[in-house]
Amino acid sequence: MKEENNNGKKNLLKNWAKFTGIGLQMGGTIFVCAWIGKKLDENYNSTETNWFTLGFVLFGLVASMYLVIKQLNDFNK
Repeated sequence: MKEENNNGKKNLLKNWAKFTGIGLQMGGTIFVCAWIGKKLDENYNSTETNWFTLGFVLFGLVASMYLVIKQLNDFNK
């Protein structure tokens, strides 16, 4: 009975680590894309609206959501 309890705690810890990793990956992807967009806006002296930053942030958001959905589908299998 003690082994079952330990396995349950290990599975809970594994799941917690997976979901934490997904959140960090999502934040990192969006941050890197925003940084690239900002650097491009600085180099090309974009208009008042920072189009590169906006575009790369949206790309990072879509890409990270795709990866999250893919990982959650793998998790549910």
